[in-house]
Amino acid sequence: METLIDSERQAQAKEYARIRHRLLALDLFISALALVLVLVTGFSAWLRDTVLLLAPDAYWSTFLYFIIGLAAYSLLFAPLTYYSGFVLPHRYGLSTQGFANWLEDLVKGGALSLVLGGIVIEVIYFLLRVTPEWWWLITAAFLLAFTVLLANLAPVVIFPLFFKFKPLEDQDLVNRLMRLAANAHTRVNGVYTMVLSDKTTAANAAFMGLGNTKRIVLGDTLYKNFSPDEIETVLAHELGHQVHNDIVRGIAVQTFLTLIGFYIADVVMRAGIALFGFHGVADLAAMPLLGLALGAFGLITMPLGNWYTRTREVAADRYALETTRNPAAFISAFEKLANQNLAQVDPEPWVEWLLYDHPSIGKRLRMGRAFQTHT
Repeated sequence: METLIDSERQAQAKEYARIRHRLLALDLFISALALVLVLVTGFSAWLRDTVLLLAPDAYWSTFLYFIIGLAAYSLLFAPLTYYSGFVLPHRYGLSTQGFANWLEDLVKGGALSLVLGGIVIEVIYFLLRVTPEWWWLITAAFLLAFTVLLANLAPVVIFPLFFKFKPLEDQDLVNRLMRLAANAHTRVNGVYTMVLSDKTTAANAAFMGLGNTKRIVLGDTLYKNFSPDEIETVLAHELGHQVHNDIVRGIAVQTFLTLIGFYIADVVMRAGIALFGFHGVADLAAMPLLGLALGAFGLITMPLGNWYTRTREVAADRYALETTRNPAAFISAFEKLANQNLAQVDPEPWVEWLLYDHPSIGKRLRMGRAFQTHT
């Protein structure tokens, strides 16, 4: 079978991936260095003292320290954010956003991080003050509930801040996708298009929400460029996650890792009391150390988390093939995704192992062709 993979796009994809990997490494290095410097130079302790003078109340001082830290981080990474988020996607034809619209999204994203991050940091430091021995356990439980709440609200509150949604007007396709979901005993609250073309040329589709907010969402960049058979196989893959309860499984795995991460952070922060002269684990000056501990843990466990996610993606691919019985559409859909999304078909094995939370498109194409051969 003749491949539809564009060799020129693949050369660009390899180059684009290499640049992004280097930017990621630079981001991690600068982040770690900045956090270490604010600790060892005593800047964090000075900032704590300054904040406490301005806002002696524990809640306001926590929020003010967090705001200053977030603002400093944003300013430090402004050039890198501009290059990786605006310049690079435009250079490789992946972005359709003008600068003003991109900046607006950046500001909205920052405001959202401020609100959601502020809630989380306030809860963490409240628990550090009132139950310093068990804060890590209760924080993990809180984040579980918070994650479920956000997953429920995301399609109706969060995503509409950045994207336009409207019910899919193609009734034949709606009926086809709703029938696919009904056959899998999955209830959804309609089929929607998400206007991605205002921001990107990349295609995507997903199930969004939980419970009453669960819905099928097609990016207009996918709807306009993919055939009904290809859309069906892409949604069958997403449906596989629903059938296999991968959302619940993923939340459970992430909660377990969060629990371990916060426990390790507790150990590190207690060691930091003597090392940096903190007043205790609830000392605001220890916030950068908390960030370092959680960041290091996340980096170390990332390959394990990615491996687990890849296994679930493989199972969802298998479900899509077995449900639709249309390997030709499966293959052509992933070939189009490789070309349109500038995805590297066969990345280096170590890169896939370390950074990919999905199998490479090359592996997915080979799965589809193997299925095609045996059916």
